[in-house]
Amino acid sequence: MTDYYRPLVQREAPLHAFRLAGGPLWFERVEHCRRDGFSEVVSAEDIPETVLTRLTAPRPPICGVAMNRPSIMGILNVTPDSFSDGGQHAGAEVEHANNLLKNGADIVDIGGESTRPGAAYVSPDEETARVVPVVEALTAKGIGPISVDTRKASVAEAALTAGAGLFNDVTALTFDPESLKTAAENGVAVCLMHSVGTPENMQDNPSYNNVLLDVFDYLHERVEACVAAGIPRARILIDPGIGFGKTDSHSLALLRGMSLFHGLGCALLLGVSRKSIIERIAHQPNPERRFAGSIALALDGLNQGVQMLRVHDIAETKQAIALWSALNIEA
Repeated sequence: MTDYYRPLVQREAPLHAFRLAGGPLWFERVEHCRRDGFSEVVSAEDIPETVLTRLTAPRPPICGVAMNRPSIMGILNVTPDSFSDGGQHAGAEVEHANNLLKNGADIVDIGGESTRPGAAYVSPDEETARVVPVVEALTAKGIGPISVDTRKASVAEAALTAGAGLFNDVTALTFDPESLKTAAENGVAVCLMHSVGTPENMQDNPSYNNVLLDVFDYLHERVEACVAAGIPRARILIDPGIGFGKTDSHSLALLRGMSLFHGLGCALLLGVSRKSIIERIAHQPNPERRFAGSIALALDGLNQGVQMLRVHDIAETKQAIALWSALNIEA
């Protein structure tokens, strides 16, 4: 793209404001910028109609979860080495998933391979053996909706067949050449996340020309590839991938400019829960004690119109959303 339009989001609606993505927030001005350094603030009424339509169009539900209010994706790692909760729920995955939903999660995201920086590759067979029995058990008990967090088409296929309804891929369906076809043929929702490299090397000196615009352009290309493959824009979630192939300054730039991604015409997911950026900024080495920092970043995302938060600490996040909603959503 050559021109970019970032809505300047606000809580109250002035006379000529537009509702952002059909949600509770509004905008009347946008930042119009280009890669050559040009930047100006203009009236939303003066931007191209196609851009305004994508910024304002209501986002349809994803897996039955409404996108006109904040929602929560609860994390269930069935791995021994995830950075925050690896191995904690072994043998009690179904109970934990049920607790996530009882505490306020709208969807449970199940992952069988850690994608934290430095994590080792897990074979498709091993990952499938970790994930599918849990999906089957949850489906049998009517617990859901369920998302599968994988970058491998065969794992996704097995999990979707077992009852998952969302294919959440940290590589935006690029790691496995069969992933795009798998998602399209199963008729499921997808989450496209931006990342670079692999978990083994993604933090080896990541660099960008302009991180906000580079990530936007990458995700724009992936959305268009999905649409061309038969996946409707209405079934696509977008995740800028905080901390995945990014320095802290990169991640902060993405967080500050998060509202730009509404221009893709898709619902936005933000995953910042317990991430190491909180350790470095707030000096908290224990991931289980980072929920305050997680919520601070999450609320800033909500203030920019993010529709879904991917979190570990469900009850605390649910409480924060309740107060945010009281301030921002009309009764």
